[in-house]
Formats: sequence, C-alpha cells, structure tokens
Amino acid sequence: MNLKEFLKAPIITSESMNFTVYNLILVLFIIIATVLIIRFVKIIFKRLIAKNILEQGPSWSIFLIIKYFVWVIIIIVTLDTIGVRVSILLASVAALLVGVGMGIQQLFNDLASGIIILVERNLKIGDVIQLDDGTVGRVLSIGLRTSMVKSRDDIVMIIPNSKFVNDKIINWSHIEKTTRFHIDVGVAYGSDVKKVEQALLHCANQNKKISQKPKPFVRFLNFGDSSLDFQLYFWADETFEVENLKSEVRFAVNEEFIKQGIHIPFPQRDVYIKQS
Repeated sequence: MNLKEFLKAPIITSESMNFTVYNLILVLFIIIATVLIIRFVKIIFKRLIAKNILEQGPSWSIFLIIKYFVWVIIIIVTLDTIGVRVSILLASVAALLVGVGMGIQQLFNDLASGIIILVERNLKIGDVIQLDDGTVGRVLSIGLRTSMVKSRDDIVMIIPNSKFVNDKIINWSHIEKTTRFHIDVGVAYGSDVKKVEQALLHCANQNKKISQKPKPFVRFLNFGDSSLDFQLYFWADETFEVENLKSEVRFAVNEEFIKQGIHIPFPQRDVYIKQS
C-alpha cells in the first residue's frame, strides 16, 4: 500500500460521511494549529498586561471571547472537513435555541451586558461603586457573565453583569479623587449658631483624613420641629471607608458640643388637653 492509498483508507464510512486517514490527519493538524495560535495570543495578552498597556480583568475576558469564537469556527470547519453537513446541524441548533431561548434569555442578557461593559469600560477593577439598593462596594473582578464586588462589610457579592447595564449605578471612582460628603446635626433652639458653626468646623479641621482644599464649611439647613438643623460639609479621598470617617466626625462633634455646652435636643411635642 503506497502513501496515497494509505491516506484514502477509510476509518468511518456511512451514507453521509466518509472519514479517511487523510481527514484524521487534517483534523489533528487544525486542532494543534489552533491550540498553538491561542497560546501565542495568550502570551501577547500577558506581555501587554505586564507592561500596563492593558488591564488584567477586561483583557482576560476579551481573550476568552476570542478563544471561544475561534473554537466555534474551528469546530464548524472541522465538521465540514470530515463531511458532516454543517447547514443541517446549524439549523437543528437554531431550532433548539429557539425552543430553550425563553429559559436562558437572562443568561444571554448577562453575557451581552458583560461584552458591553468590556467595550464601554465604564466599570473597571478597583472601582468603588454604589448599587441601586444603596450598597457600596469595590469591584474585584469582571467576568463575561458575572462580576465580583466586595462590600464595606467585607462580603463578596457575585452580581450578574446585567445589573450594571440596566440599573442605575454610581461609580465613585469616576468622580474627582476628592469627593464631598456631609453629616447632619441638630442643636437646641436658643443655641448660639455662630458657636455651633465654629465647633463643627473645629471638628472637621482636626481630622487629618479630611481635606483642607476645598475647606470644610457649615450650612444652616432649616428650622426643624425640635432643633436648629445644620450640615457639616467636607471633602475626603477615601470614598470606600467614608462611613467610618463620618462616624469619627460625629464622635468629635458630640465631644466638642459637650465641652461648649451645646445641647442636641430630643424630639419634643407640646400636648394641650382641652377640658369641657
């Protein structure tokens, strides 16, 4: 048996397919070449990430998209090479997807949202975000279908990517590095408002985590039902831990008010009893 006859020797023979030694060698060559090409692309991505040209999270997801796309094309080409009617197979797959489409539409929605996030790059690893329900967290990873977010309570949440596309999300990392915050304070009627203002500013200026550019300021908000309402505004860099900073300021304000004789009132109601 010469080489030509050996290559034409059938391995699997049926009415619709004639799989020969030549087809087997060609399929193996295609698979090996594909594996080598994907590894080469992976090396390129790793080098670009190491040089900080690309970000690790989004770049890895893009690589996975390329990898899956290439393998789908290779599988179709391989099936066509061995004589399988790809058009009939694709029609069957399409009919199957239509049948189960309603059940997995959320999956496709999450996958499409993941691609949108990677393309638009509105969300990146390390960003501090606030979800629609008020939860604040730091983005740990961005996958093709889900992303991982670590909350202020050190709880790691796995969130579908469709939440980031469809819901209203605040990305604190897209704002200026120094962000403005405030705390609300109420004092008793009859208090010296200038003295209150000086006490609040003193507490803000004593905290080293609060920026002095811009400087903190006090706003006389309103005449409340039981108190004079003030707001202390300040700027800080640490948006993720800002609740701890607010707590420190409140502790300082309470201590300073005690020293200055400024009272924080309880809610009061005057009740008049009418007698006949």
